[in-house]
Amino acid sequence: MKTVGSAPEARLDMVDGLRGYALLGLFLVHMNELFELYWAVLPPQNVFHDWVFGIFAGKAYAIFAFCFGFSVFVMMDGAAKRGVDFTGRLAWRLLILFVVGWVHGLVYRGDIITVLSVLGLAMLAINRIRSVRWLWVVAVFFFLQPWNLFRIASALAGQEWANAAPNFSNDPAMAVYLNGDLIQTLAVNVWTGQVMKWWFMFESGRMSQILGLFVVGLIFGRIGFFAAEDRFRTARRAAIAAVLVATLAFRELREPLTAALFPNGLGGAEWVWGMTTGAWVDLGWTVLSILVFVEVWRLLKGRGLGVLAPAGRMTLTLYIAQSLVFVPVFYSFGLGGYETIGQTQAFWIGVVAFAVQLVFAGLWFRRFRYGPLEWGLRSATWLQKVRMRAG
Repeated sequence: MKTVGSAPEARLDMVDGLRGYALLGLFLVHMNELFELYWAVLPPQNVFHDWVFGIFAGKAYAIFAFCFGFSVFVMMDGAAKRGVDFTGRLAWRLLILFVVGWVHGLVYRGDIITVLSVLGLAMLAINRIRSVRWLWVVAVFFFLQPWNLFRIASALAGQEWANAAPNFSNDPAMAVYLNGDLIQTLAVNVWTGQVMKWWFMFESGRMSQILGLFVVGLIFGRIGFFAAEDRFRTARRAAIAAVLVATLAFRELREPLTAALFPNGLGGAEWVWGMTTGAWVDLGWTVLSILVFVEVWRLLKGRGLGVLAPAGRMTLTLYIAQSLVFVPVFYSFGLGGYETIGQTQAFWIGVVAFAVQLVFAGLWFRRFRYGPLEWGLRSATWLQKVRMRAG
């Protein structure tokens, strides 16, 4: 009999590939953002900037959130089939992830691991909702971003706090990233940098959108969307067409709709409405990206896109390694590359660097069952050393 937690769950290469695609997109966004310093120096934009931001910005992290929700299903469902309640173990795993993300955030405050781990605690309760219909209701509630809509209503009612500029717009940490040394960067990221990140996640509506995507990932697991039998083919193709039309239509109607709903203007809440509606557009592109990825994977039987799967199996390791390598490249405590690396160079460096990561991941899994940090996370989750070697 196999020891509990010692063997990997039955993997879905398609989901690993999707996760690898999200990692690629997030990395290219980070590279073209110069790991956030772009927003301080605003280098000239070009076609590479437009491609990366148009295809991946606001979508890559969302695909990660979707995959996170699906992973919660896999872990909870697998434990339930063994007659084990995984709730406590999942809470412990999320705590470990938070610690890992917090340490990572000392170097790069844009770390998403802490956000996913904290918001992931909501899944402990949401997973207990057995009705898929009610899960869709919960997902839609989060996607509507009720707090942002409340803030807009409060702004229109003349509430001073609602008409104020976003808290994340006043970012004292950025000056340290541009001019400080390593100790100063680590120190500012202990608190100030993290506070600014959380304000952005909250005020932009990303926290609400992440929660909604968690729930959709859980739903897709429940209904067997990624199962080997392609029984969702017709529905998936219909959904691709519907989501594409709806997203394009909303994008074009966004300004006329805003004028019709708010003929007297939004006061100081224009940025809230802009971020909220922008998040809805990004949500459409995110859903479309997931559906198209699955459709292409099915048609090609994993050929081509399958090269992304090994990276998807070690996203935690690669995601952190990307920051540890390239934050010093761009920040002032390292090479200060934000002053000399433009959007074209950042793009091509990112492409080459990710190709190296793909090769590394492919070679790694010839000998090992888990990525380095994935192995550590799994061992810590079960409080026992799990087998690392393949075979």
